[in-house]
Amino acid sequence: MFILYNCITMRVPFTRFGLPQLIVYPLVTLILMALLFFVFKPALWLFPAEIALFLVFLWMLSFFRDPAREIALNEELLLSPADGTVTDISSSDDSALGEKALRIGIFLSVFSVHINRAPCSVRVEKVNYKKGTFKNALSPESGRANESNEILMVRLLEPKETLLVRQISGAIARHIVCEAKEGDGYRQGEAFGMIKFGSRTELYLPTHEQDRFEVAVKVGDKVAAGLTPLVRYRL
Repeated sequence: MFILYNCITMRVPFTRFGLPQLIVYPLVTLILMALLFFVFKPALWLFPAEIALFLVFLWMLSFFRDPAREIALNEELLLSPADGTVTDISSSDDSALGEKALRIGIFLSVFSVHINRAPCSVRVEKVNYKKGTFKNALSPESGRANESNEILMVRLLEPKETLLVRQISGAIARHIVCEAKEGDGYRQGEAFGMIKFGSRTELYLPTHEQDRFEVAVKVGDKVAAGLTPLVRYRL
């Protein structure tokens, strides 16, 4: 399987976080297409069924894509930790920061790139996984109830405050991948994990000195991990 994966990734940028699904799921789809062709070849419905399965095959491959991105390093910014759509910007006390925080919620559809990236240069302070349900990730309430993974991060440069990135499973997603461990360091825009098959990612930052930053996005904006500024510090 690893040989096949390496052959594929020579031409198409796929993420390592997708193994083994990147190989197993598309392979199963191709096998099913072959079986249908040889068993039901005369059937009239076979052609549209094969097209539908081929589209599913292409979607499975595209889901694990990891497009190359040139990260313009700027520590005055907090870059988006995920691709998707901003669904809510609100005050919240539902975080591991231990104080009221600003929450920026991002919904990732099944067509989004699902790689999660560090919003700035950080050191990982703690990683906390929580079991839960699999409700629709469009809702801000899914962060409370759904399976999630919280990564507490301390900024390496001023202001050296603690941030939180929360990976949240959605109605379809069933698997959170996070390579980050306590003590790990990440540069701005560096990938640390993904959530498979539709999900939500939230960024929290403390609001005790809210005049020190401004939000650079609004609800409904499309964002890209490691590229789109969510917050701008007034340093």
